[in-house]
Formats: sequence, structure tokens, C-alpha cells
Amino acid sequence: MMARRPRDEDADRAAIRAAAELLLEGTPLHSKTGKLTVSELISESQLRRDVVYRHTDLIQDFQARAKAQDSIPTAMQELVEVNRQLKSEVDDLKDELRQEQARTKAMRMIIAEHTLELDQTKAELAAVSGVTLLPNRR
Repeated sequence: MMARRPRDEDADRAAIRAAAELLLEGTPLHSKTGKLTVSELISESQLRRDVVYRHTDLIQDFQARAKAQDSIPTAMQELVEVNRQLKSEVDDLKDELRQEQARTKAMRMIIAEHTLELDQTKAELAAVSGVTLLPNRR
């Protein structure tokens, strides 16, 4: 049997600290969501779950800093505000689009009515004048 090589505790701790810093700064490299949770800390550190949980002091420090930061990294807070503004703009644009579509529908109906009236007037004019109109080249 081959003996396992002992883990480098200092390297593991450094990886956990680095992952915590990246998450708290809002610049994760490996985390899918960037949330300030232990699961995301594990993802960011790229260590096995059992390895990370051996360092409860680092986990507790991360959780305390995350709580003090109101659980949303500073960079993420800015993105949340930008996202909120963009959603508001999108809602306004959707309302504007609905109004424009309603105006367009009304204009199409008016154009259709005027086209019918024009065709009827042309037909009446042709009947009265005795002149045969040639069809349009459309």
C-alpha cells in the first residue's frame, strides 16, 4: 500500500483565506453565485469540504466578516443597485412599447378604413365619369 502524503496545512489555510478575501471583495474566480456562504467559500478555495471544515477558526472569521458586511459584498451591492435601475428602465420601456403597439394598431385600422373609402370613391368616380381606371402596378 502506498502511504498518503500529509496535507500542507499552511497551504490549505492560505487557500481558504484567499477564497474568503475574493468572496468578501465580490471578485470570486470559482464561485458560481458569489454569495457569502461556507459552501461558496469551499467552491472558491477549490478544496474538499472536509479539508475546509478542519479550519473552523477561518470559517468562523469568514462568517463574522460576511455578517458585518451585511452578507452582500461591496462590489455586489453596486451591481445590485445597477440591476435594480436596469429593471426599472426595462419596465418603463415595456410600458412605452405597449403604448406604441396600441397606437400602431389604431393607425393600421385607420389606414384600412381610408383605403376602403378611397377604393369606394374611385369606383363611384369611375361609374359617374364613364372612364375606366387601369389597375395599379403593385
